[in-house]
Amino acid sequence: MAEPLLIERAGPVLRLRLNRPQLHNAFDPALIAALTSALQATANDDAVRVVVLEGEGASFSAGADLQWMRGMAAASEDENRDDALALARLMRTLDELPLPTIARVQGPAFGGGVGLVACCDIAIGTPQARFGLTESRLGLLPAVISPYVIAAIGPRQARRWFATAETFDADIALQVGLLHRVVPADALDDAVAQQVALLCRAAPRAAAAAKVLVREAMLPADPVVRDRANASLIARLRVSPEGQEGIGAFLEKRAPRWLPEE
Repeated sequence: MAEPLLIERAGPVLRLRLNRPQLHNAFDPALIAALTSALQATANDDAVRVVVLEGEGASFSAGADLQWMRGMAAASEDENRDDALALARLMRTLDELPLPTIARVQGPAFGGGVGLVACCDIAIGTPQARFGLTESRLGLLPAVISPYVIAAIGPRQARRWFATAETFDADIALQVGLLHRVVPADALDDAVAQQVALLCRAAPRAAAAAKVLVREAMLPADPVVRDRANASLIARLRVSPEGQEGIGAFLEKRAPRWLPEE
């Protein structure tokens, strides 16, 4: 049996490829566990600068495996809760990964597949990509992935797509904020490579901390407390070795040491 997840390393870039193409890369417990484990291991690897998440074959991910769903329909409520928590851990691990992430969306993404796209920092798709939060057709809702999808597309859009279970194309995904770019299929790899190059030029800790800054800025907080927290953050970055190197390199008109040698 093929591995449900393929892991490829090329210099500072780690590619995680969902590898169930015959089932449109649908989730099952084995794929959820493999992807969660790979992301957790990556979080502690200082040599990795960027993670690219992609799908093997024609689809990015069709969401939940139908056979898995059939089995869980016969399980108890407690068993279903534990099962859903495993998916929730995956989504949170991806969303909070202390590394920049890129979703390479070459084809359809439904349900939990949309959640994976929403959890990534950058999402690039092709015209062949289609999307749907189709759970309401089954009497369900995209509850586990909802925080990440709502953060990506906003509550107004989420109310529509969660309730209607409509599918939508890549152009609409771009309009609502689920995708950052739509490019022809034969330009997808170049577009991903461009983003990888930009991320590798950024200071590693600064790039990793960017998502933390955005997340915390969106939380309800006293403005004075937030100002102090943000001031403390920039102060720490300015006096850190990375900040000192970046400022020094700029003033000295040279490349910072974290840039790969050309």
